[in-house]
Amino acid sequence: MIEAREVVSEKAVLIGVITQLQDETQSEEYLDELEFLTETAGGVAVKRFTQKLEKTHPKTFIGTGKLEEVAAYIESHNIGTAIFDDELSPAQIRNIEKVLDCKILDRTNLILDIFAQRAQTSSAKTQVELAQCQYLLPRLTRLWTHLDKQKGGIGMRGPGETEIETDRRIIRDKITLLKKKLATIDRQMAVQRKNRGKMVRVALVGYTNVGKSTLMNLISKSDVFAENKLFATLDTTVRKVVVKNIPFLMTDTVGFIRKLPTQLIESFKSTLDEVREADLLLHVVDISHPNFEDQIASVNVVLDEIDSANKPTIMVFNKIDVYAHETIDEDDLVTQKTKAHYTLEDWQKTWMSDIETTSVFMSAINRDNIEEFKQEVYNEVKKIHIERFPYNNFLYDEYTEE
Repeated sequence: MIEAREVVSEKAVLIGVITQLQDETQSEEYLDELEFLTETAGGVAVKRFTQKLEKTHPKTFIGTGKLEEVAAYIESHNIGTAIFDDELSPAQIRNIEKVLDCKILDRTNLILDIFAQRAQTSSAKTQVELAQCQYLLPRLTRLWTHLDKQKGGIGMRGPGETEIETDRRIIRDKITLLKKKLATIDRQMAVQRKNRGKMVRVALVGYTNVGKSTLMNLISKSDVFAENKLFATLDTTVRKVVVKNIPFLMTDTVGFIRKLPTQLIESFKSTLDEVREADLLLHVVDISHPNFEDQIASVNVVLDEIDSANKPTIMVFNKIDVYAHETIDEDDLVTQKTKAHYTLEDWQKTWMSDIETTSVFMSAINRDNIEEFKQEVYNEVKKIHIERFPYNNFLYDEYTEE
């Protein structure tokens, strides 16, 4: 029987590093995101700790001196959880637990916990459970705290390893069972996709919390759950949409995030199949986010991993209603103009004007430029529709003249 450690509180400290690959600005942004993840999971981030290192410490992630500083703060402020902004190895977790007397989570574990909270359907629950089991398997030894004081020698060999191996075997069997269950779900979803016929398929993709579900509700007049939290949508939602005279299917998919756990990409394969089989992608971007370009790059990495990077795409720059730029006083001759000073018009003159991909600036909440958005979607869907159903050309001519 595993002795569950009592959680003192939902208060948490966040721990990150500044390295050659991740400068101070990036580290701060990642910790902002980690804090948002913590709030979404139901916790409260009370303090951040960062350390400059050439690379993360192989044994304790951060230096031992910094770890002692974190331990002192945790003890004096009655903190229940320490959350690290990267995936920790099983050895790192064990070593950290020896110093910090609290629950240890890493970014992957936190995201998996949020997914477990958000999963509603049998498919999503199974996918999340599989990802959790795959994450847990190499980390089982840290759960057996009741064996910590057991010494070696005559009469003392075996029991700990035997119990752990038994538990590993149980989890391996469970992983096999969950994979079989997912394979059945995959076949069912494949049949559903096949039964939709040859209708054009449009998939909403993008970083988490950029407004995909809000946009889905707006254009399809449906009631997909939308909330200003990370991963509000886990279950794929498909709706039939008609713009002018052309019907098509629109799919709302799970949001992506930087450092997305590989276990989730693998276990959510059936969900991501909706993206793979889409004819057109609507890549939704939160233009108001200070580092939206990094978010675009993160989404493109995942799209590349699932062989969907070269699909026809419309870039939808959402949330223009809350976009704000810094200003420079006319008398200020020192401050140099940076991207933080760009207006929306400035952005449209940058790389956005060079790419062949169609782009739209809009606000799904305020319905700003919604007609322009619908027109661009109509134009792209129409191209695909004409290729698929060339005998319907006379219908398009009627609307082109309007």
